[in-house]
Amino acid sequence: MWRWVRQQLGFDPPHQSDTRTIYIANRFPQNGLYTPQKFIDNRIISSKYTVWNFVPKNLFEQFRRVANFYFLIIFLVQLMIDTPTSPITSGLPLFFVITVTAIKQGYEDWLRHNSDNEVNGAPVYVVRSGGLVKTRSKNIRVGDIVRIAKDEIFPADLVLLSSDRLDGSCHVTTASLDGETNLKTHVAVPETAVLQTVASLDTLVAVIECQQPEADLYRFMGRMIITQQMEEIVRPLGPESLLLRGARLKNTKEIFGVAIYTGMETKMALNYKSKSQKRSAVEKSMNTFLIIYLIILISEAIISTILKYTWQAEEKWDEPWYNQKTEHQRNSSKILRFISDFLAFLVLYNFIIPISLYVTVEMQKFLGSFFIGWDLDLYHEESDQKAQVNTSDLNEELGQVEYVFTDKTGTLTENEMQFRECSINGIKYQEINGRLVSEGPTPDSSDGNLSYLNSLSHLNNLSHLTTSSSFRTSPENETELIKEHDLFFKAVSLCHTVQISNVQTDGIGDGPWQSNLAPSQLEYYASSPDEKALVEAAARIGIVFIGNSEETMEVKTLGKLERYKLLHILEFDSDRRRMSVIVQAPSGEKFLFAKGAESSILPNCVGGEIEKTRIHVDEFALKGLRTLCMAYKQLTSKEYEEIDRRLFEARTALQQREEKLADVFQFIEKNLILLGATAVEDRLQDRVRETIEGLRMAGIKVWVLTGDKHETAVSVSLSCGHFHRTMNILELINQKSDSQCAEQLRQLARRIKEDHVIQHGLVVDGTSLSLALREHEKLFMEVCRNCSAVLCCRMAPLQKAKVIRLIKISPEKPITLAVGDGANDVSMIQEAHVGIGIMGKEGRQAARNSDYAIARFKFLSKLLFVHGHFYYIRIATLVQYFFYKNVCFITPQFLYQFYCLFSQQTLYDSVYLTLYNICFTSLPILIYSLLEQHIDPHVLQSKPTLYRDISKNRQLSIKTFLYWTILGFSHAFIFFFGSYFLIGKDISLLGNGQLLKPNHQMMFGNWTFGTLVFTVMVITVTVKMALETHFWTWINHLVTWGSIIFYFVFSLFYGGILWPFLGSQNMYFVFIQLLSSGSAWFAIILMVVTCLLLDIVKKVFERQLHPTNTEKAQMYSNTVALSDEFIALQPLSRARNQLSKLRWKKIRVQSAQHMNLLKASTEGRTVGTC
Repeated sequence: MWRWVRQQLGFDPPHQSDTRTIYIANRFPQNGLYTPQKFIDNRIISSKYTVWNFVPKNLFEQFRRVANFYFLIIFLVQLMIDTPTSPITSGLPLFFVITVTAIKQGYEDWLRHNSDNEVNGAPVYVVRSGGLVKTRSKNIRVGDIVRIAKDEIFPADLVLLSSDRLDGSCHVTTASLDGETNLKTHVAVPETAVLQTVASLDTLVAVIECQQPEADLYRFMGRMIITQQMEEIVRPLGPESLLLRGARLKNTKEIFGVAIYTGMETKMALNYKSKSQKRSAVEKSMNTFLIIYLIILISEAIISTILKYTWQAEEKWDEPWYNQKTEHQRNSSKILRFISDFLAFLVLYNFIIPISLYVTVEMQKFLGSFFIGWDLDLYHEESDQKAQVNTSDLNEELGQVEYVFTDKTGTLTENEMQFRECSINGIKYQEINGRLVSEGPTPDSSDGNLSYLNSLSHLNNLSHLTTSSSFRTSPENETELIKEHDLFFKAVSLCHTVQISNVQTDGIGDGPWQSNLAPSQLEYYASSPDEKALVEAAARIGIVFIGNSEETMEVKTLGKLERYKLLHILEFDSDRRRMSVIVQAPSGEKFLFAKGAESSILPNCVGGEIEKTRIHVDEFALKGLRTLCMAYKQLTSKEYEEIDRRLFEARTALQQREEKLADVFQFIEKNLILLGATAVEDRLQDRVRETIEGLRMAGIKVWVLTGDKHETAVSVSLSCGHFHRTMNILELINQKSDSQCAEQLRQLARRIKEDHVIQHGLVVDGTSLSLALREHEKLFMEVCRNCSAVLCCRMAPLQKAKVIRLIKISPEKPITLAVGDGANDVSMIQEAHVGIGIMGKEGRQAARNSDYAIARFKFLSKLLFVHGHFYYIRIATLVQYFFYKNVCFITPQFLYQFYCLFSQQTLYDSVYLTLYNICFTSLPILIYSLLEQHIDPHVLQSKPTLYRDISKNRQLSIKTFLYWTILGFSHAFIFFFGSYFLIGKDISLLGNGQLLKPNHQMMFGNWTFGTLVFTVMVITVTVKMALETHFWTWINHLVTWGSIIFYFVFSLFYGGILWPFLGSQNMYFVFIQLLSSGSAWFAIILMVVTCLLLDIVKKVFERQLHPTNTEKAQMYSNTVALSDEFIALQPLSRARNQLSKLRWKKIRVQSAQHMNLLKASTEGRTVGTC
């Protein structure tokens, strides 16, 4: 019974088998022994709440917050015991906070419900009872045959059965899943590909056995058992047969597929997993401050309780004539009375914990995040992409970054590949002005300047490639040289997964070099930019890939069409780092063509110019080019039969399929003949060097984590400024054992200590890194911390995340930021404190899984130096100011207890207690936290060293926290004792509550006294906020002075009218009476000036005697603003005013120059910067 209950609650899910069995069209066996598996329906649920669980679930989530739970306890205490303040004083702010948050979360969930309903209600066509039935997406069941038309989105995960093409293939785009816009080809098994009508599909009797749902988009294992004429035919199913929910059908009229995963079990839904919650350093500091203030609160309550009983030890104060005890009070337990009094004091002082702080911080983060998207300086016009904020919880963390980890390809570079050079059979060629030129002497050209154009033209008169022994070795004459070239570019044109759109082949490849025709008439799509660049290069050579037709690949060689039968594709994976295809040539011969990294191809080669090619590959890498090696082997009929059998067995296996396939691939891809290598260039993005240099000046260490080979990565690091020529480059590469790695690390550590070089750079490869992280983490980290720049090459995605994790948990606990653009960067983006996705050409997975997304690496400088700086200063001031103003608020209440015998009499009216944080002092700090710019943005971006002033959470250090706290206590003492001594003898101020002053025989109203303290406090904390503001707008003026005016107007109405709905009105006519006294006005002005004068004097002396870099920059910006060089950097309105002050002579001399500068530098401004 207990197990059943746990299963129903989801804590102990029922056992599931490793596979699921799906009967196509739900034709179950009729023998009565089969029990069908239960599958969920096709509804997508992205919402968190329902109508029934919204209130309890939302309240539970909100009260998990410490502050909310604390105020709930205070509210309950006020309801249960006799406390000095009304429960409304705690209940109303708590209700306000809970309600605002619930409305916000409820609205967001309502939008999710609408989105779900739209998706679940989409019309689809399903094959049932021999015909097409129109239904809703949510009604699709596992086993249903679904028809999808061109440009429609797949409503569930389907196994492709047939399409309008004879070969059963179709094209899809998965942009909404992984961001890749290239066309992907999916194929049906031959037995179902011929079933292209509803009637023929109705006769299909088949069963699919496949794995249970999993989130991996690129992994699927299954098999289809088809019953035809009493025989069972088994066909393997892989990712090429699976059409994922969310993908879109392209270039295909219609397809039929059977639903195998539905609803929340589709791969798209399984990838909805929420990212781990990241918390900023400011939030952690805020929680620490809350604990400190909670200790202060408890201390004040304990002190007050003890002093109360100490005072009451004297009989005359234990039961004075005006406050007689009841019989119940006299007979009650002293311990219970002590606890009750402690709780009462806790309630009295509870406002020292600012409940509205959380709401204000959330509003500041949410509204402030829009400024990043609105910043036109972060807008990339070419791609029409603006910066995106995926989470607003980390805005201030952008100002605290100490380490930047960046990918190379697509992040530092453009990821636009251009074919530059190649090595064919040991001879290096370079593309110059559209011609392929050999750099070394060829067998028939001693001058080494033979153009490949001239030699390739003879191919028109040559027969097809041969397999003689001379073909496999260095060519001895021009004919053999041409054959090697032909085979090399045939391999390039056939070994890939490129797709073609708008194929128009007439006239292509008719000449030896048709560079002006191929790009204009053929449009290639590829998941890898390298593949696209290589196929386009082969097309320019004259060997043009035309496309796939049924099971063939068509290639035009100098106008001659050749069809190769595609037998098998050995897909690329990150472990093998290569891919292969097995094709049958028109002559009937079978070939294996392989392409991959030199580290995965060369060890498997037994023939060809291996050593020469290795040297050429290293030379290419030193130039910063990306390299791939090409190899082949001819297969005999017996070899192919063995390969075909092994591949079939591995691909139809349901258990350990991946391991079996890896073994088969290794068996096939050996004893290769090396053809050569290719080199493509990926140029740097604009202003990468300046951005990296700025990060270094800001005190940020930059690490480059890339999968490229060592030489390529080092060359790019030097070209982009990550490494510079004067830096001492240390290497930890090619380590084979733990002991060797440890010894090398110790040598590097000694070199760093002995070398008197200012900066060191470290290069680590993936293999050595694995050894270093296994048992030598501390030694490795010691070396890394002493290096200004670190380059990690040959990195796997999980290794990237592990490196960042290692830095995060180091003793210094630095703030890390990761930048990447591809799916392989997602792990490190999610691991870092702040993840930045580049919206590049490798899809949108990185951008979707990041915290912020930008179009170019150069935008990182403004994101950190300007937005990060502003966000941190704003929220740090917000947090400190909130605690300051609440200390000012509650400390007079604590001091007042010394003058009322600790009777728990409140100093302020309950309405003032409630509205202080909600209305009277909330708007000025909120607007400050949204609009403040303490330094001109252009100065921040041009002086990255200013970023150091806010690093390591300095604005929320204990020293700064103590300053604001002490300032709050000192101001509170001035409020209380200033009011007490300045107004105590004013006989014109008589309130309805009377306080007998010691040593004075006159009366002074306690409500009048409390209102005076409250008035001085509201004015002081508001003007204090004004003193902290550097960037004034009309909004700042409105909320700052408007808050003070609102307080006076509200108090006049509240105390000047007898409100019928109020049971008692202690404040009636008190505020009007207070303002009618001249001495009260004098006291208010004197106390406000006294409080703020000390703060002003301190700021002036510190700025003059010990100015920080930020304060120097503020003074610099004010001084330099008068020069015309700085005018071009100013907002337009300020520039016009300063231009009018300059001499006309100077303007006339340099008018053209400065007007151009003014125009260039003011383009792309937002309303906020102008």
